[in-house]
Amino acid sequence: MLTAINPATGEVVREVAPDADAAIEEKLAKAHKAFHAWRKLSFGQRADILKSVAVYMRANMDDMAPVMTEEMGKPIKESIGEVEKSAWCADHYAEHGESYLAAVSLPSDATRSYVQHLPLGVILGILPWNAPFWLAFRFAAPALIAGNTCVMKHDPHVPGCALKIEKAFKEAGAPEGVFQALMLETPRVGAVIRDPRVRAVSFTGSSRGGSAVAAIAGSEIKPVVLELGGSDPSIVLADADLGKAADVLTLSRIINAGQSCIAAKRLIVEAPVYDDMCGLMRERLAALKMGDPASETTQIGPIARSELRDELHRQVTATVDAGAKLLLGGSPANGPGYFYPATLLADVKPGMCAFVEETFGPVATMVRADDEAHALSLANDTDYGLAASIWSETDRGEKLARHIVAGQVAVNGIVKTDPRLPSGGVGKSGIGRELGPHGIREFVNTQQVWVGPAVG
Repeated sequence: MLTAINPATGEVVREVAPDADAAIEEKLAKAHKAFHAWRKLSFGQRADILKSVAVYMRANMDDMAPVMTEEMGKPIKESIGEVEKSAWCADHYAEHGESYLAAVSLPSDATRSYVQHLPLGVILGILPWNAPFWLAFRFAAPALIAGNTCVMKHDPHVPGCALKIEKAFKEAGAPEGVFQALMLETPRVGAVIRDPRVRAVSFTGSSRGGSAVAAIAGSEIKPVVLELGGSDPSIVLADADLGKAADVLTLSRIINAGQSCIAAKRLIVEAPVYDDMCGLMRERLAALKMGDPASETTQIGPIARSELRDELHRQVTATVDAGAKLLLGGSPANGPGYFYPATLLADVKPGMCAFVEETFGPVATMVRADDEAHALSLANDTDYGLAASIWSETDRGEKLARHIVAGQVAVNGIVKTDPRLPSGGVGKSGIGRELGPHGIREFVNTQQVWVGPAVG
């Protein structure tokens, strides 16, 4: 069974029977058949469906958002925001997909030569639990407007979210087979990746999981996009607005109870302002309210599963044992559910657990840097390369951005994903890009057309 456990209570809230092999075959056949008709529709016709999906989601916010809160513990205000952001993504690609994929003329010896962007076929999305709606639309909206069809294998701990997303497409009038949820246990997804009707794979999750998916897809010579983990650095230099930096980094660290790949994790602070920044972060983190994610006043909900909380506590304990200072939190909350309080670790050094590993929870790690050059060295001292932020005078921050080894850098602002901008990582944080004009071109055939006769 695909089982959803409410992490605020530890109680089973939903069990969904996985699809039998025959059902998986039927869904893949429908997706393959639907592709041949879907690709022939105009951009405007495909856009109408995406717009209808967005309208449905906004009209049914009260039906969709609470399922997210129930199944993975996201505070309800964040769940509502995620459904709205997903609808925005659908609208964005409905409006801009055609221009993103417009043919590009290139000079050559032809009378006319150009590149056009054509759909590939059935695209498989393999998704995690931490942003169930947003990650689904980040994968599906650009793929669909390009003329592909989508099958989504969601995390088995959020089956209700998967069914709500599929329902949105059905209720919005999407043709049968254009978007479907595969209710599937993770060990069975390998066979779907290998199915010849699946032409490409989008995976969001751990680096270990991404490596396994890439190995299978590579053996079948299929393109993949991998959005994996991160140990994202945030450099705070002495000329930064410390109050603003502390406000934004606190928010970044505790969104979704810190269970975000692009959350600020390693706060690397220049020595002259290090103690002040530690004080500001402690003050802000201590003021946050942890509790029932269904309450609109809750700022930190539970960790999604008990084993994830145990792993987070192991990382905190190992870091303190290695010599870091525990300024706040650091122990699992008593009572039902999988709560872990806002935690602040100071004097963390390279080699310590919280410096090396991705911490998936509300744990802020403070690292002292001697100066700008040392801060950059510390920021890049990681196998990951997903995102980063720099807090400094604006021109200085922009100049430093090119020296950060990461797929995206925010200067004096929060790191976030945005349908208008490409997102993705380097190193063990992944390959390829999602979103923006770059992401939509990951799952198309970039076809060169040469029209004679030759000239010149």
